[in-house]
Amino acid sequence: MAELKNEPLSKRKLVFYLGGSMLLITFVFYGYQIAFTPNILVDRQDQLFVVRSGATYQQVISELYDGKFINDPVSFSFVARLSNYDEQIRPGRFLLRSGMTNIEAIKVLKSGKQEPVNVTFSHARKVEDLYEKITRNVGMTSAEFRDALSSFVDSNPEGFTKETIIAMFIPNTHEVYFNVSPEDLVAKLYEEYKKFWNEQRLAKAKAIGLSPLEVSTLASIVQAENFREDEAPRIAGLYMNRLKRDMALQADPTLVYAVGDFTIKRVLNEHKEVESPYNTYKYTGLPPGPINMPQISMIDAVLNYEQHAYLYMCSREDFSGYHNFATHYDEHMRNARKYQRALTAEQRKAAQNR
Repeated sequence: MAELKNEPLSKRKLVFYLGGSMLLITFVFYGYQIAFTPNILVDRQDQLFVVRSGATYQQVISELYDGKFINDPVSFSFVARLSNYDEQIRPGRFLLRSGMTNIEAIKVLKSGKQEPVNVTFSHARKVEDLYEKITRNVGMTSAEFRDALSSFVDSNPEGFTKETIIAMFIPNTHEVYFNVSPEDLVAKLYEEYKKFWNEQRLAKAKAIGLSPLEVSTLASIVQAENFREDEAPRIAGLYMNRLKRDMALQADPTLVYAVGDFTIKRVLNEHKEVESPYNTYKYTGLPPGPINMPQISMIDAVLNYEQHAYLYMCSREDFSGYHNFATHYDEHMRNARKYQRALTAEQRKAAQNR
């Protein structure tokens, strides 16, 4: 009789144990799934994910889901909170790989191990033209970079001024991290400038009697005058000859810079009267600073300028982009007349073909 009385209790225990086991198995299975089942960029390619400075946990989750980085935001959020990621948001640019699990992705985001970004710039007339190019791939605004650069100009050890600071920007591609600060980015570019001006280049600058900033200033003029890179050392040599003789450089591009109208195709006599330290028709020597950001090839063209006696140059009459060079003014005027005749003939031909 006692065995019969205990039978219902034994069945209830069995049901309880079976039910508990099923729940445990289900919980373990679900836990395994949310932790180790691919949830990142499933059936998609690897992608970079940006966490911006000041982003909240909810913003990160929303951007991951809206950008289709994660399939299941609930499971990701659950693992993220268990891992305390919601309290350890780190800004940066992170590589998330296709098929990552929640744990793998959160480990990357928490580690702060970022993929570098490229800061690239190659052409600029004024330093202001660089702000957007430099900050395009990093987590700062153009204004923030401008302010950091302005502070650097006020107290830098190199002697950069607002007129010469563009010389610090050596055209290249530089690797930084997305969350680099404006101040650190300016410092990085300054370090690259110092690396560029190595002992060899500094020695060459000293040998030709120019400082690195003066070399960059002259290189910017050579660049503006030059359509053929192989001719740059010869043009540089011409300006060096004028500097040595204390002759006005008479470089038309400096007038365009002084006027501030970069649409000017032909410099007129009225432009030569503009009052500006950049007017190299009025004032001898170099202008206060570069009139553009010179390319490395132009800087090296000045440092390795061609030795000759030329003092004048004029565009060739074949419109090839090259110049005719002269040592005497009379010879230069003959070259100028040849060019003017060819230009007039070209203009007449164009008018007849309209």
